[in-house]
Amino acid sequence: MKCIFPFLLLLLLASCGREEEPMDLSHDYMPLSINRFWVYEVEETIYFGEGDQETSQYYLRDIITNSYINNDGVLVYMVNRQKSMDQLNWVEKSTHSFHIKNNALVRHSENKTLVVLVFPPKDLAAWDGNIYNSENTDEYSMVLLNSYDLNPGLYNRVTKVTQENEDDQITIRDNRYEVYAKNVGMIEQYHEVLTYCSRNDCLGDQIIDGGSFRHLKLIDNGQLQ
Repeated sequence: MKCIFPFLLLLLLASCGREEEPMDLSHDYMPLSINRFWVYEVEETIYFGEGDQETSQYYLRDIITNSYINNDGVLVYMVNRQKSMDQLNWVEKSTHSFHIKNNALVRHSENKTLVVLVFPPKDLAAWDGNIYNSENTDEYSMVLLNSYDLNPGLYNRVTKVTQENEDDQITIRDNRYEVYAKNVGMIEQYHEVLTYCSRNDCLGDQIIDGGSFRHLKLIDNGQLQ
């Protein structure tokens, strides 16, 4: 069984001490409320093989549609994700959920549960993103930024969470991160998972023979009336 990571354990122990002023856990780095929405501009490329790829641009809209209390007494928020090519016509794409457990933001999506953020965000904090699933330990880490320029917006008080950062320049590139802004939520998501040709005639040439690239950038957000 995995041990809970030290950062969250310290928070739990602190909560058992003497009564003090409530701690600002900065849950508003991912504000959760019904009818909250985020719209992302997306660039995506799927690599099928050497010289065979497909690139598309579209929009995703996430809307918190409802909430419920699960069997552990935890408040869960359900998110409806929609897709559009023009921001006029939206079609249902998928659903995922968020809940806060042990001062961590837990996301359940595509049958996988990940700890994507910890509260309060602290510079250089690290934790196991897979602690609530059966996969091997996967260390996530964060850095705090005073400002973050993401066209068309400039955000203050931002945390960048690095999920993977590997590129041996021979066989694989795995670069994944998410960026969260205070009072806004996730403003950027970057996933680049590629494999390079490893035949003798192309080894080390960084010729992509499979994988995918997807980049989400926030362009609108708020509260539906």
